[in-house]
Amino acid sequence: MPLITYRQALNDAFAEELTRDENVFLMGEEVAQYNGAYKVTEGLWKRFGSKRVIDTPISEAAFLGLGVGAAMMGLRPVVELMFWSFAYVGFDQIINNAGCIRYMSGGLINVPMVIRGPANGGTNVGATHSHTPENFLANTPGLKVVCPATPYDAKGLMIASIRDNDTVCFMENTLLYGDLGEVPDGSYTIPLGVAEVKREGLDVSLIAHGRAVLTCLAAAEILATEHGIEAEVVDLRSIRPLDEETILNSVAKTHRAVLVDENKPFCGVSAQIAALLAEHAFDDLDAPVLRVTALDAPAIYSMPLEKLQLPDAHAVVAKVLSSF
Repeated sequence: MPLITYRQALNDAFAEELTRDENVFLMGEEVAQYNGAYKVTEGLWKRFGSKRVIDTPISEAAFLGLGVGAAMMGLRPVVELMFWSFAYVGFDQIINNAGCIRYMSGGLINVPMVIRGPANGGTNVGATHSHTPENFLANTPGLKVVCPATPYDAKGLMIASIRDNDTVCFMENTLLYGDLGEVPDGSYTIPLGVAEVKREGLDVSLIAHGRAVLTCLAAAEILATEHGIEAEVVDLRSIRPLDEETILNSVAKTHRAVLVDENKPFCGVSAQIAALLAEHAFDDLDAPVLRVTALDAPAIYSMPLEKLQLPDAHAVVAKVLSSF
């Protein structure tokens, strides 16, 4: 398979869906003539024109609302947020409208919209540009939340998200855009709500999403080579719907769980999974469920300190060793 970047995998997904379905269009700040703030939409405006790739004013509430209305009328907008941190000014549109209209209409009106962009710390842009709101969004029935870790998953999950009849919040990571991975030519989908075991193991389950999956894979190599511990790495891929079966099957096999999450610990995604394991996997566990998360503070602006704020492979290894 061709080796391409996470950025290019997303670009290919957009191009294929714009070609396949005339109802699909892209919009957001600088997505068209500037080729995207992160060049994820590079070349698409030139190829598809101003009716399919649309630059918007700097007003997230306005263009998210436009997206909701367009989706209600049968179009399939893909709305870029330059940072997911900027979604907060449009939460009424996302939560009350995109998340609730199908229910409020008795199932008569769908909102098939993708809201996408980076949601991560670690890039030295400060507290107001570094939120990871997947836990907030997953708290709303009616919204789906996806966090791909690899180029292959990014493309397949994006195509599935564009074709989905609900609003999908697609959480990317600026630190992943340049990562290379094998991605097949042509269209394929990865079903939403299906996790993947990225590495088989018998001794402990490392459960993560987004860039934390790569952190877990690095930790698993250290654990294997230096400590003789074979860790299984479970990539959630989707936060909502959540693949509970894959999580529970992994823990039933390894009897230990360490949850790794670049989200804050309080009410974070890993807290939800810990509750799941406490309720449904208690008898399978040989040790307490442990968590490795970001420090519970606003994103630190100082780059050396921000690196300490986010979980790394050595923090995961230390937490695993503490469970034996």
